[in-house]
Amino acid sequence: MIDSAADNQDGGSSPSSHSDDNGAGKAARTPWGRAFDRWRSEHPQAGHVIDFAVVVVIALVLSFIIKTFLVQPFVIPSESMEDTFLEGDRVVVSKLSTSVSHVRRGDIIVFRDTDGWLTESNEPTSNPVRKGLEMVGLLPETGTQYLIKRIIGVGGDRVVCCTDDGRVSVNGTAISETYLKPGSIPSEKEFDVTVPQGKLWVMGDNRQHSGDSRYHMGDAGGGFVDDDQVVGTAFATVWPLNRLSWHTNPESVFGTVDAQSAAK
Repeated sequence: MIDSAADNQDGGSSPSSHSDDNGAGKAARTPWGRAFDRWRSEHPQAGHVIDFAVVVVIALVLSFIIKTFLVQPFVIPSESMEDTFLEGDRVVVSKLSTSVSHVRRGDIIVFRDTDGWLTESNEPTSNPVRKGLEMVGLLPETGTQYLIKRIIGVGGDRVVCCTDDGRVSVNGTAISETYLKPGSIPSEKEFDVTVPQGKLWVMGDNRQHSGDSRYHMGDAGGGFVDDDQVVGTAFATVWPLNRLSWHTNPESVFGTVDAQSAAK
């Protein structure tokens, strides 16, 4: 074995550190690149504008990617989820788990109103600037039909109201819904449904002011929310700042349902 140090005794140097005096080791600039360099040196202010524009474009592209695949902001349109959400709250929705197989009882979901639950349609904004900002996710959408509700039953569940003490039961287990608006009862409308696979049964936290699954049982969809309607799960209120909060799954409410269901 020959020591590499012996190769350098005549004053040579290793290939990794070698460069000649005429700059041949540097990446060659194209004619267009050299012309652009000259133009920037002659117009420094314009060069700064271009740099700023590039940063803005990159930011918009990243925002669009985040909105499409990760999170999306929404505005709460009504009082149906009080006191968890108030009308006008800005919430952030995670889009990482949108399949019915990944959501759980108790999750708060945003879903598309493809079945016409909403009685009034929000007109799309005519402001092109706002429309563009909505498209890339910098502003919450205002012109598309979305609803926000809490999942009470998933595929295979039997959801019934009401028990002798007025509560909703899931698979025979009466649940104590601690998230309901104070003074709200579990339901003034009786129902007994079995949720089909790939569907969800959803209800608002402000039960007496929520047009949810209970009031659409006679529709073609039976009041169930389909897998492909789900946009994501709401996990944070971000505006106004005095309502800044995180929203986690109320596991204690549904914690005993699965065990009792499996035993039946």
